[in-house]
Amino acid sequence: MHTNIAAHDFSCTRDGLTVRGRSFIPEGDHLPAIIVSHGFSGNSRDLFDYCQSFASWGYAAFCFDFCGGSAPGQGTSDGATTEMSVLTECEDLMAVMDYVKGLDAVDADKVTLMGFSQGGFVSALAAAGRPSEVEALILVYPALCIPDDARRGALAGSSYDVNHVPEVIDCGNMRIGKKYHEAVVEMDPYEQIVSYKGPVLLMHGTDDQLVNYTYSVKAQEAYAPGQCHLQLIQEAGHSFTANQSESALAAVQQFLLGKKEILTIHVQITGQELRKEEGPRRQIAVLFTGNSDSRYFKGDIIPGAEDLQEYTDDQLVSMRADYTLEGTAYTGEECRIHIINRNVNGEWKPAIETDSKALAFLNQEDLTAVLEGYTNGLTVRIYSAVPGTFSASR
Repeated sequence: MHTNIAAHDFSCTRDGLTVRGRSFIPEGDHLPAIIVSHGFSGNSRDLFDYCQSFASWGYAAFCFDFCGGSAPGQGTSDGATTEMSVLTECEDLMAVMDYVKGLDAVDADKVTLMGFSQGGFVSALAAAGRPSEVEALILVYPALCIPDDARRGALAGSSYDVNHVPEVIDCGNMRIGKKYHEAVVEMDPYEQIVSYKGPVLLMHGTDDQLVNYTYSVKAQEAYAPGQCHLQLIQEAGHSFTANQSESALAAVQQFLLGKKEILTIHVQITGQELRKEEGPRRQIAVLFTGNSDSRYFKGDIIPGAEDLQEYTDDQLVSMRADYTLEGTAYTGEECRIHIINRNVNGEWKPAIETDSKALAFLNQEDLTAVLEGYTNGLTVRIYSAVPGTFSASR
């Protein structure tokens, strides 16, 4: 964990316009870098916390304001909103890439792009435009719907006649120009993004009302088999709550470490029991059921699953989930997987015992879990290091 992080403003130019942003750089040299892009009408301040986290992991992290891409008075970069389009934002991002790769502190061969909403679409386009320069790509509810929205005359919540596109389109908190519409109306986003061949992490909420998660499902299908991991987050909308952001960050860290999600378990809480109470100390068993529908295993949690929670003065001091799944490994063999999941120094560390020959490697593996909570349940994602995968970490 890096604690000595230098935060500075930076700038670069694109076609006579100045792009301004903020860098978060830990001590060291030849650092892997991550460039984070904001969404439509947003700004770089939305991304400071993410960049601070990435810098604490040893990354040189950068965020910036797109030229004309922020709501009036919110952005620091040059340019009018009516001159902005997805393609001009792609040029902005490439200018930032050039700036970042030229820094002494950065390893130019280890640059990751991450983008939210429209910034995700732009990041995917930039990676496809310069595939050899991007080590990994992280897309968070990417707005791959934009070309469809243009064809419907409904860009960013606006409404206009596609046969008579106005010179200025009113999107509520922002006005965009006709050039925005023209840049995307004929575009097939899936054809545009697939020339990038590196690893992709796609994160999308199932309750996203602005960009339906099916756009990300289609994107995963468009990329090469096994290239893109799609993480659907239950009940998340077109922005994440604090808890959803925390679990998303933990999943991003596993991705950047080159780890693979080898088990995904959907847990439904069915009740709880008070097991012990002695003065200020209480022991509660949270009971649950659920299933796994993963690449390597499909099956159900058998009866008897419980999460034993210890409290002192109503403060949760320890948790220990103990459960067994029964089902089928990817080879077709019937098997059981017994899991004990504990929180160790703030990180979930599951221990697995299985009678599966195909999954026997899990018995000795150093595993990490990420928990995503939702109403009366949670998604448990268990990660394993897989030989031969990339790792941009330091």
